[in-house]
Amino acid sequence: MAHHKNKQQAFQAAQKGAKQLHDAYNNLERDSASYGQQLKHLKQEVNETYQQIENAMEVASETQRPQLEKFRRDLQQIVNEVNEF
Repeated sequence: MAHHKNKQQAFQAAQKGAKQLHDAYNNLERDSASYGQQLKHLKQEVNETYQQIENAMEVASETQRPQLEKFRRDLQQIVNEVNEF
């Protein structure tokens, strides 16, 4: 049962990280004086979320894997979009 709990906790951490990353990305104000600081925060969120996803993938159930892969694709899309600015 502990193993199942670890899977769930790892998945929930990745899920929460993905949401926080989306929030940080959606709140970016490109014309703001604090854009550099916002970008630094976003980069930190990307790194933390990537690590959470990787950790979750190590213990994920078959039903969790597709969602984790979607989180990973979304993360990559955000990185690509930010790099275009």
